[in-house]
Amino acid sequence: MRYFTIDEDRAAGYTGFVDAAHKWKLPGVRNCPVCKSTWSAGFAYPCVDLTPVAALADFENARPEPIEEYERLCELVRPLLPPGALLEPGTTFGPLIGNGQGRFGQLVAPYPWWLLVRREALEPLQAEDLRGLEGCHTQVRFRQRNAPELLELQILPMGRLHRDCLPPDHQPPCSRCGRGSTPLPDDLLLDATAVQRDLDLFRLEDFSGVIVCTERFVDTCQRLGLDGVAFKPLPSKKSR
Repeated sequence: MRYFTIDEDRAAGYTGFVDAAHKWKLPGVRNCPVCKSTWSAGFAYPCVDLTPVAALADFENARPEPIEEYERLCELVRPLLPPGALLEPGTTFGPLIGNGQGRFGQLVAPYPWWLLVRREALEPLQAEDLRGLEGCHTQVRFRQRNAPELLELQILPMGRLHRDCLPPDHQPPCSRCGRGSTPLPDDLLLDATAVQRDLDLFRLEDFSGVIVCTERFVDTCQRLGLDGVAFKPLPSKKSR
């Protein structure tokens, strides 16, 4: 199986811009008792509705909290997560809310960690039986004619980078808060051994800002003429 990363296709000439944030979020961690870090990064689950959770105000504002409070809030949302979902400080939930403008392709990657799709493009993609394609409603407003209807794909975590692309002094994540201290390498190498589910679209467990797709996803997008993003080959290697 061949894999690819996904990024905005800057050569396509589209002018679209999205300024939005997810409705709910877990706080970051302040001064972790083990690694002493204050941080947030986070996965995104735009199809997860937190309205059954009491005290929704605790999930409305981005802020750092002591790790005990972060862990308490994790347990409140965990029963609502899809199978295979992971949590880390800064994880977000619910629809994107904000504004958009300009011209968009069929696929939209305003940031490396988001992947949006026009409704008329998602339906033929799902008809191809690609695995891991769940479109989530957004609340992105447009003040223009012929505004697109954008949905966000909910992309589950799976897989990790191979040890060979990480620096020799790479350290494991913090045992308490999960923070990794290694920056994203320039040259990525996927650990094929850690790809253990049948998904054609996923984000890395150890670097949640990296979205990965299979060759099957790329071939389908190209055959359907879906534009707006660029696919870059991601080499893979099995770990010993």
